[in-house]
Amino acid sequence: MSQLYKRYSTWLRNRLVRRYGVQDADDLFQETWLRIAPYQAIGEIRHPQALLMRIASNLAADRMARRVHRSRHAAEVSQSDGWGCEMPHQAAEVLAKQLVLGLPEPLRDVFVLSRFGGLTNSQIGEQLGISPKTVEWRMTKALAHCAAQLRR
Repeated sequence: MSQLYKRYSTWLRNRLVRRYGVQDADDLFQETWLRIAPYQAIGEIRHPQALLMRIASNLAADRMARRVHRSRHAAEVSQSDGWGCEMPHQAAEVLAKQLVLGLPEPLRDVFVLSRFGGLTNSQIGEQLGISPKTVEWRMTKALAHCAAQLRR
């Protein structure tokens, strides 16, 4: 594990800072190294950089989902009338809509087809005429952009 850390820690930190910003990068960096430990125990990792980035991307997506969930819950609680009945709440919907509309068009197309259309990366790639890898890259960028907007 220490050899893997020595070899890729600087690379990983730089990638995470560029992709997610300094504040999130530190948390993602630490959590990624915690999550990779079981893989080391199994044996040699053939593509360590890919695995590190996959773990970090999944962690970032989870963080984004939790933030959206918390903001929706906060909006629901603030809209409550005190009797347990919730008034119509549009704050979470407006926030989600603003996040999606704030994405650059190529990222937005991939995000909408994935999250609202339920399509796989291959299906999205076929529909948009791009590779599944490009779909994955754009989805990662879209989630990072949304996370950055929620931090503001």
